[in-house]
Amino acid sequence: MTLEYWREYRTYFNIGQSWGVNESTAYRIIRKIEDILISSREFSLPGKKKLSYQNYQIEVVVVDVTESPIERPKKNRNSFIVVKRKDIH
Repeated sequence: MTLEYWREYRTYFNIGQSWGVNESTAYRIIRKIEDILISSREFSLPGKKKLSYQNYQIEVVVVDVTESPIERPKKNRNSFIVVKRKDIH
């Protein structure tokens, strides 16, 4: 659930529906996993003092998450067929 939340940025409601649990249950599970990972210190950011050292190396990962527009057909009057019916009031 947590990986789906991070990767796809889905709502708790959608994740809960996928896994067959309630929205609040999905939130509690994801929050609990995040707290466990943070407390393990493997996934924490370095403090200000550590960043001020000149020989400290920072690993940077850049992810392109830009959205691209979807090309849709143009709406014009020629593509619609207008039919008039006399029996419709």
